Amino acid sequence: MGHRLSVISTRTGDDGTTGLGDGRRVAKDDLRIAALGDVDELNSHLGVLLAENLPDPVDTDLLAIQHDLFDLGGELAIPGHVMLQETHVQRLDRMLAHYNATLPPLREFILPGGSRPAALAHVARTVARRAERSVVALARQETFGVLPQQYLNRLSDLLFVLARSLNAVAGGQDVLWDRSWSRNRPQS
Repeated sequence: MGHRLSVISTRTGDDGTTGLGDGRRVAKDDLRIAALGDVDELNSHLGVLLAENLPDPVDTDLLAIQHDLFDLGGELAIPGHVMLQETHVQRLDRMLAHYNATLPPLREFILPGGSRPAALAHVARTVARRAERSVVALARQETFGVLPQQYLNRLSDLLFVLARSLNAVAGGQDVLWDRSWSRNRPQS
């Protein structure tokens, strides 16, 4: 495969538009571009999480997810192009079952945090939810398959479960929400 990007600064976007993979130019605030940007941001957050010292299965799984998200970006960049398959969603379901199997049931809401890797997984989870909302908004405007929405929904669930798992691996536990905390803390 030859060079795919030989020039990075093209100046073609100076007018507030960007090119899609099919050659069309759209506004940079187009719903498709917003969804693409959210998926790209999610992938970048996973890259930050992968910079942490993670257990091998987690880092292997996250790397596979990064590749899937790049494929999803391809779908968003080329209208009508399909790259995600049902098998991608099924793989997330298997990962969810695997990581959930070792965790105790939740009896209370948890706050994002605990160990640094878990906190980073929670940040990625919230970006996954935003990306999902962007794809849902795009699907209302244009014909778009359901697999991207399903994939992002499962991924946000998986990132929640991974955060809990990473807290357990770090020897800690989830930060439980204490509904009485705000009522009982001293007022300053």
